Amino acid sequence: MDTNTILSVFLILFAVFVFLGFYAARWRKGDLSQIHEWSLAGRRLGTWLAFFLVGADLYTAYTFVAIPSAVHGSGALFFYAVPYVLSTFGIALIFGPKLWKVTRARGYITGSDYVRGRFDSRGLGVLTAVVGIVSLLPYIALQIVGMQAVLAVLLLNTNLGSSAEDISLVLAFLVLAAFTFTSGLRGATLTAVFKDILIWVTVVAILVAVYTSVSDIGAKFATIKALPTGTLSLKAADSWNYLTYAIGSAFALYLYPHAVNGILSAQDERKLRLSTSLLPLYGVGLALLALLGLLVYFVPSALAIVTSKTVGGGANYLGGLLTVPALAVTVLPAWLAGVALLGIFVGGLVPAAIMAISQANLLTRNIVKEFKPSLSERTEVRTAKWASAIFKFLALGFVFLLGNNFTYAVQLQLLGGVLIIQLLPSLFLTLYTNFFSKWALAAGLIAGIVVGLILEYYESASTGALQTFYSTPIGGIFVAVIAVTVNLAIALVLSSVTKGSRPTQPA
Repeated sequence: MDTNTILSVFLILFAVFVFLGFYAARWRKGDLSQIHEWSLAGRRLGTWLAFFLVGADLYTAYTFVAIPSAVHGSGALFFYAVPYVLSTFGIALIFGPKLWKVTRARGYITGSDYVRGRFDSRGLGVLTAVVGIVSLLPYIALQIVGMQAVLAVLLLNTNLGSSAEDISLVLAFLVLAAFTFTSGLRGATLTAVFKDILIWVTVVAILVAVYTSVSDIGAKFATIKALPTGTLSLKAADSWNYLTYAIGSAFALYLYPHAVNGILSAQDERKLRLSTSLLPLYGVGLALLALLGLLVYFVPSALAIVTSKTVGGGANYLGGLLTVPALAVTVLPAWLAGVALLGIFVGGLVPAAIMAISQANLLTRNIVKEFKPSLSERTEVRTAKWASAIFKFLALGFVFLLGNNFTYAVQLQLLGGVLIIQLLPSLFLTLYTNFFSKWALAAGLIAGIVVGLILEYYESASTGALQTFYSTPIGGIFVAVIAVTVNLAIALVLSSVTKGSRPTQPA
């Protein structure tokens, strides 16, 4: 492992990344003192830019760190991500263009704007915003954990300890906060293109290198049952868990504020449909990356890094999260390993920026401005910029405070899904029906959150680790699916007996 070459390439490409982030303020220039210019890139992203931006929204550390790690540790169950990602784009084609059309006609900036306007309900709009903000905190934390894994491998053969990783993360987030502050979603868009190119190079290069360096890989797969991960066949006890993880995640993904941000930044409805129809390409990449969680068992030098007890300063608390970075530095030439590690690293930074922008929008526009309607647009943008920086460092502090075992960091994303899927009735279904009343939606939303958090707490406390499924006589079921079922049932029943409070605006 040529650490000097890897580190040099990493730093050179990171400098290019930073340049693009700051240069974006001058790219397709607009008045960044207007909220739609700063947070939605002026709503002018064409087919390919929307494709790369939404891909960066969704192709995150979840894809190239958390899923391979989970497959490495638990096998077939976590291949649920493959049907989930492929099916969620079909849902996006139903949901996205309709939401874009409604929000564009009324000048909405966030999903909460739509809910607030649809029902003329400040309370429901604020509640939607709070759920969106909170649901993204564990998702941003997951990006940071993925970046930690990269730094742990990058600094493996240096004399620098875990404190160097922490300092590097803080510096990276300072840079990210600075160019997000100045460039907004434009910065995220240009760096998303750069990041996605690097990631595709990484995926292809690692797979080619592994398959050409491992002899008789077909025979090795025949011995998969002897691996610690168990088997490639789904255990009967995991069937419901697999199915509900896939279904629940598919319906949850496009309800996240950062996904809505990506939808609303598109230039027109036709280009949004086209860019969305191309996104299943990312599903192919995810399937290939998930496979790396198993292929690492056939590369002893990479497996040694993953199982080492010295990575990260005395105790390898990252475990399987090192799978893809470890493969990169062991099967690729040093210069290409530097490209791969930088791609994975900024693959956490770019989504974190987009997520923090969407959180800042919700806070300023749908909470602060609701209670201070005299807030000028210039002040709103300035508040959103500072809020975006604060949210990034809150998530960073959360990881520093909590982190000692993130081998199954995928649970962080699933935890966010338990919360965000509760917006399914108010943000998705109301685009197509006038049946629901605002009081019923609010009651169902609150009930779904309460049920989800109680089940989360009960299952996690009983197992001693963060869990997002609930054990039932037929097997584990994703908590999000149970909670949103309760939510929908309450919303349907109460709406059927509520005479007033129906939508005040057409969808």
